[in-house]
Amino acid sequence: MKMIKLFLQLMLMILIACTANSVSAQELTQTIRGRIIDADSKSPVAFANIVVVGSQPILGANSDVDGYFKIEKVPVGRATIGISYIGYENKVIPNLVVISGKETVLDVEMKETFETLNEVTVSARQHKSEVNNEMAQVSSRSLSVEESKRYAGGIGDPARLVSSFAGVGSTGEGNNDIIVRGNNPRFIQWKLEGTEIPNPNHFSQEGLTGGPINALNSQMLANSEFYTGAFAPEYGNALSGIFDMRLRKGNSEKREHSFSIGVLGTDITTEGPFKKGGKSSYLINYRYSTLAIISSLGFLDFGGVPKYQDVSFKIFIPTEKAGTFSFFGLGGLNNIKSEYADPENEDIINEEFQQSGQLGIAGINHLINLNKKAYISSTLSYSNNGTEYSSARIYDSSALQEDQSANTNNNIFRLNTSFNYKLNNRHQFQIGSVNSHFSFNFNSRYFDSAADQFIQAQDVAGTASLYQSFITWKWRASEKLSLVNGIHSQNTSQNNEITFEPRSSLRYQLPKGQAITAGIGIHSNMSSLSNYYTIVYDTEGNKTTPNSSLKLLKARHYVMGYENKLSKNLFLKVEGYYQDLYDIPVEKGNSSYSLVNQTYEFSDRILVNEGKGRNIGLELTLERYFSNNYYFLITGSLFDSKYKASDDKWRDTRFNGNYIANGLFGKEFTVGKNNNNILGINSKLSLLGARRIMEVDLDKSVEEGTAVYDELNAFAKRGEDIFSLNIAINYRINKPQVSHEFKIDIQNITNNTSVIDYYYNDVNKSIEEVEQLPMLPVLSYTLNF
Repeated sequence: MKMIKLFLQLMLMILIACTANSVSAQELTQTIRGRIIDADSKSPVAFANIVVVGSQPILGANSDVDGYFKIEKVPVGRATIGISYIGYENKVIPNLVVISGKETVLDVEMKETFETLNEVTVSARQHKSEVNNEMAQVSSRSLSVEESKRYAGGIGDPARLVSSFAGVGSTGEGNNDIIVRGNNPRFIQWKLEGTEIPNPNHFSQEGLTGGPINALNSQMLANSEFYTGAFAPEYGNALSGIFDMRLRKGNSEKREHSFSIGVLGTDITTEGPFKKGGKSSYLINYRYSTLAIISSLGFLDFGGVPKYQDVSFKIFIPTEKAGTFSFFGLGGLNNIKSEYADPENEDIINEEFQQSGQLGIAGINHLINLNKKAYISSTLSYSNNGTEYSSARIYDSSALQEDQSANTNNNIFRLNTSFNYKLNNRHQFQIGSVNSHFSFNFNSRYFDSAADQFIQAQDVAGTASLYQSFITWKWRASEKLSLVNGIHSQNTSQNNEITFEPRSSLRYQLPKGQAITAGIGIHSNMSSLSNYYTIVYDTEGNKTTPNSSLKLLKARHYVMGYENKLSKNLFLKVEGYYQDLYDIPVEKGNSSYSLVNQTYEFSDRILVNEGKGRNIGLELTLERYFSNNYYFLITGSLFDSKYKASDDKWRDTRFNGNYIANGLFGKEFTVGKNNNNILGINSKLSLLGARRIMEVDLDKSVEEGTAVYDELNAFAKRGEDIFSLNIAINYRINKPQVSHEFKIDIQNITNNTSVIDYYYNDVNKSIEEVEQLPMLPVLSYTLNF
């Protein structure tokens, strides 16, 4: 509470200073500019017509021979841009946020019409949520930066925004685990600038996908894309979902900056050209934990303050003959130390936990147009992620003793290359490969109180490789029907297995804005490296690593969808799916254990690829795009997620919540003498079906000194449904050459306390409850100049 009061006082002082003498008769304007390219060949579209829809007098421009355009003196607020050119489908970009403190820079891709016409253009069928990737026709959704900042509960983090989409849920604990269609969050793949990256969340651990704070600041993001099934042939090494995040380019004409301070971090962003008149640009952001700053000043008096910092950048360099180069990077450091006092005597510390971690990603992307029909895109990247943690607790004495410790480190070199060829406006081809090389070091141990000794769980330094290749053909068979067919292949150095994964999708356009979509495909996923090298002990204490040759996890995806653009701004989508999982690692013998339920960094069981799973569901999305100063998004999902382990019984998976429902609503009000300022109110109402729980056998746990679960009745018990209401209020003040924005995003404003899991506390010899994230007010202030 002390921290919240301090923030409120600070925000109030800044607000008073910013609003003083803010009433002005001056109409504030800004520049909208960008570049227009062909969606398939990435070549510039010259002499396209760009207008600000509804402007009086008409504001507009034409793109130059390199596709660049600029529209000056656009009034601040919301603006809709219309783009047209003979032979291309019209493009409309609605409700752009135009602020006084920063230019609006667009990268626009236009698609050639089915029939090349001389004088008439064809209206685009694209709706706002449709992705730019022409090869992705099902189970896909785009994420705009504006949405990630506007939606309640998003707190500027796109990883939280996706939990509003149909079929997507979270654990309810406040981290960034993403549960797609009842699958394990481990089956998600994160991508940055088109290349796979390690989990980008602070306080994450090897092989896991969660963490409470994304290390990539939303100030850096361009529009990104999220896929939930039946992926296009280019995507591999994922079973449930792919989160493809993109960095925006810095302003190549004007130096701009932003400063933000909030509960989740204090950061500064700077961008601009390297030289006047050039096209190259830089974009850099640095963020430091605000809580750590306040703690160092003595205003916080509780333990466990999360300390973290991160930096991200993108350098964009176009050349005349050598193509376009982009250098990008993301780095993060974090640490936390927590102490847990005896509930009856706060002077006695029963447990202590420490964790530190690092994340580093650096890459270079090169795109070169061979001609107006073909281009090659390549990305070379290096990434590192590592975690060091330890815990101590009281055993028989009053002194803390080590309980467990681990040190994991993974270095990855990755090369992505693809050749893209557009034969004509009906046929498009793509062929490519992804080569990944891992160099890792895993070391962990834990204290076995029953045996009164430490057990080495991992102790390995080694290398591994993963090779992928793909080929894709998109055929626009008619103006209404388009098909994407291809194959993805994958193999790993862990064994001699080579997969061949055929994939196919179609989209059939019906009258009046309706469409039918369908997709099928086989997908595979390499298990976390930490699972391959776990030490397993036999009854005599001999240790082996029996899981080092595990095969890839696999799934067949079947998707069918229906879309209906009910009106200009109202969109309906219904999608059904079935996923058939196979070759899933399960415990050898007669056991209910399966990796589909894994929540720890590694498995200490002998595993065989004999498990199965199945996910079936129906999803609905009803979305009103932002128009007339308001929007809403309603999503619902009904699903069933089952698995079968070596005991040959079908059971509920840990993540089988059966239903998810979300309702988002937001409205903006223009205020001020010339409507220069914006007040926004946004809300999100969510209901998540309860996850399944493994019950703890208290008597056996006390006897053995560690948690013992009732595996014979695995996941037969449910936790409680998670209900949450998030409210976000933001106020944007536009002044000449500068803008201010204040925001408070209150998560779980009703402070609902559903019990979502249980765990065994060996210190207290009791079973403890895990509750959903309590009410959390997130305040922030941003200055753009």
